[in-house]
Amino acid sequence: MMPTAMGLAFAGFAALSLAMDRHGEQVLGRRGLPAWQRRGLRVAGSALLGGSLTAVVGQHGWGMGLIVWTGLLTAAAMALAMLLCYRPRAVPMALAGIGIGLVVTWVGG
Repeated sequence: MMPTAMGLAFAGFAALSLAMDRHGEQVLGRRGLPAWQRRGLRVAGSALLGGSLTAVVGQHGWGMGLIVWTGLLTAAAMALAMLLCYRPRAVPMALAGIGIGLVVTWVGG
């Protein structure tokens, strides 16, 4: 369940970062997403982070789950920050890999 939670957290932070003008331009190569796309990315990012919280709390309970989730968020945010700094165009490939991993985990588990 932890790889699923980590993938959801990474994808959530990626969606939130793509909603920002600077990172959206870096990754997608076009200037200024329409307001409805930015809003959709924000909602999707928040939902993915909520899904990550649900996965961790479901496995560890509320007491330990919030602590584990906080550490997981830190790791996911740092991984995304490094990827945005050094290879911004690789973010869509990373998200595709995470999506495939989540599907495999869901189908297999």
